[in-house]
Amino acid sequence: MEEELKCPVCGSLFREPIILPCSHNVCLPCARTIAVQTPESEQHLPPLLHSRGPAPSPAAAPGAGPGAAAGSAACLDSESAAGGGGGDHADKLSLHSETDSGYGSYTPSLKSPNGVRVLPLVPAPPGAAAAPRGAGPASSSLTCPQCHRSASLDQRGLRGFQRNRLLEAIVQRYQQGRAAAAAKCQLCDRSPPEPAAVLCEQCEVLYCAACQLRCHPARGPFAKHRLAPPPAHPGAPGGGGDGAGKGAGGGRKLPTCAEHDLENYSMYCVSCRSPVCYQCLEEGKHNKHDVKALGAMWKQHKAQLSQALNGVSDKAKEAKEFLVQLKNLLQQIQENGLDYEACLVAQCDALVDALTRQKAKLLTKVTKEREHKLKVVWDQINHCTLKLRQSTGLMEYCLEVIKENDPSGFLQISDALIKRVQVSQEQWVKGALEPKVSAEFDLTLDSEPLLQSIHQLDFIQMKCRVPPVPLLQLEKCCTRNNSVTLAWRMPPLSHNPVEGYILELDDGDGGQFREVYVGKETLCTIDGLHFNSTYNARVKAFNSSGIGPYSKTVILQTSDVAWFTFDPSSAHRDIVLSNDNQTATCNSYDDRVVLGTAAFSKGVHYWELHVDRYDNHPDPAFGIARINVVKDMMLGKDDKAWAMYVDNNRSWFMHCNSHTNRTEGGVSKGATVGVLLDLNKHNLTFYINGQQQGPPAFENIEGVFMPALSLNRNVQVTLHTGLEVPQSVKQPKLPNN
Repeated sequence: MEEELKCPVCGSLFREPIILPCSHNVCLPCARTIAVQTPESEQHLPPLLHSRGPAPSPAAAPGAGPGAAAGSAACLDSESAAGGGGGDHADKLSLHSETDSGYGSYTPSLKSPNGVRVLPLVPAPPGAAAAPRGAGPASSSLTCPQCHRSASLDQRGLRGFQRNRLLEAIVQRYQQGRAAAAAKCQLCDRSPPEPAAVLCEQCEVLYCAACQLRCHPARGPFAKHRLAPPPAHPGAPGGGGDGAGKGAGGGRKLPTCAEHDLENYSMYCVSCRSPVCYQCLEEGKHNKHDVKALGAMWKQHKAQLSQALNGVSDKAKEAKEFLVQLKNLLQQIQENGLDYEACLVAQCDALVDALTRQKAKLLTKVTKEREHKLKVVWDQINHCTLKLRQSTGLMEYCLEVIKENDPSGFLQISDALIKRVQVSQEQWVKGALEPKVSAEFDLTLDSEPLLQSIHQLDFIQMKCRVPPVPLLQLEKCCTRNNSVTLAWRMPPLSHNPVEGYILELDDGDGGQFREVYVGKETLCTIDGLHFNSTYNARVKAFNSSGIGPYSKTVILQTSDVAWFTFDPSSAHRDIVLSNDNQTATCNSYDDRVVLGTAAFSKGVHYWELHVDRYDNHPDPAFGIARINVVKDMMLGKDDKAWAMYVDNNRSWFMHCNSHTNRTEGGVSKGATVGVLLDLNKHNLTFYINGQQQGPPAFENIEGVFMPALSLNRNVQVTLHTGLEVPQSVKQPKLPNN
């Protein structure tokens, strides 16, 4: 965090920090140092800038001129010599912008101790001591040492900048903590040393309580020595500071308005993004601006900063883990490099003199490869460490800011901090936390060629290997009805290319595996499986070198019973569905067909249809059909459907427009029709209100079937699924001859 607390000009901890219009901070004494005064009528450049070319604009290359009263240097010298009067003059140096927009830029010519470029103070040229009559008033410019933007001020000069009280308090707390940590006993043999209890002013040695009794007793020559408490940091309470950071709570004086000294900040101007007092709203420039309560905005901005910090915190955690991974990678590269070198030396020594000339070349290649990998990893470590240090420092600084209870001071810097935190989070782009090189050395040596080929001996690139074993992502594998979904991925740090995957599934009865998917996707759903069946699945990857090994086998269980609805995509356009596609009726007086969303090819399945409305004695038909059934006539009239159609008195079985097995017992409003499809016995049975309608309607049924229904506008039925197969049924009614 210390880097966040240092002035970019002097490189030391902030002293009386002020907030520039660009949201950066700078010490007030440093601001006076880098401020440059420029008359509007004329300007001159320091010699260093004159040599670079034509004179830039006043904001681009500020200097002192005839109207500057012997230049900025004279102004600053008069401040140090005259005390109050000079200080007022230096504070009133105003900042000038190239476009009067409040911002500009320039290229300074010198560097401060911290590496920030600072324009030197240059005296005015001869004859410029007095401003000529008619010359405009002198303006001043101050360029931010970080973003190189300049801005203009009113007549208050540097005092027009708001003082960053939060930063000042954090710096003071930091100094106190550092001073307290540094005040350790100088004679302790413990590790770490005990905190110092006293300072002998004559010996100039810090003692803990135990070492004082042992090494500095209050008798003899030491009796006249004066013992004092350990020295506090100058910024600590009682240590000579200005008291600006007394505590973090109520001990600090409430800040007053910069324009109205007797008024405290009470509101926040959303337009200007600054705290204001009531007098500012009544008579100042903020009277027509959008203002909000100071406390509410304080809490809102604190919440925004905390939320932004969460993202940076997660990235910092990932960066720490990534650094551990990189350091492990370093060790692996070292070990693998040494192994390759040892193997290479052994092979080359076996070839005696003929291999001596090639030996040096091969070793050089291995060393270069290792050094290249090490360099890449070290570069990543250094780059990631720098980013991590910056993010950690910013996090610690922001956390300290959040601890502060000064709403107005917080709101002065919250927008800038939120933007910095967001920018810090964005720097961890995708791929930034992945190693750029592998620990593996793709080199191998063929030691079997004949001696006459020894001069042609060289490394051969390892052939592309088959992909490794895919990893099944069990948390994403699932089943629904008679469908299964599988997901997989390649192991991390796998550099072998993958061109596609092969997914295999057995028959749900312990039979042979068969390919159900070949492609590049890593997520696959297989539909149309058997209900109440256990399937085994596995996957393997392939590339140009061949097919890799199988993954582990995952076991998936399909549903015991079928849950389905009417299918709107395959229904006739006159069919009207409602109740989440569980209730069906029709707009036409002609019979129309609608299918279910499930398909059956194995097992025993049962569902029911409740008659909600039955008018004018229609003939609805219930049964099963293939996907390509004709949908604009009664179910069972073609060879793609097997059905029972019913009126209010009796029922018939129908297939290929053939009517059979007339049975007494019809339907009315409130009746329930059950359909039992037994694909193990290959037959179909119907029930009305629990009563079986004759023997099994159809036998020797094989293939894939879907639940089906035909009806007209005089009927409305509701589908009920997920039902257990009836264990006992009433005796069937015998059909009439």
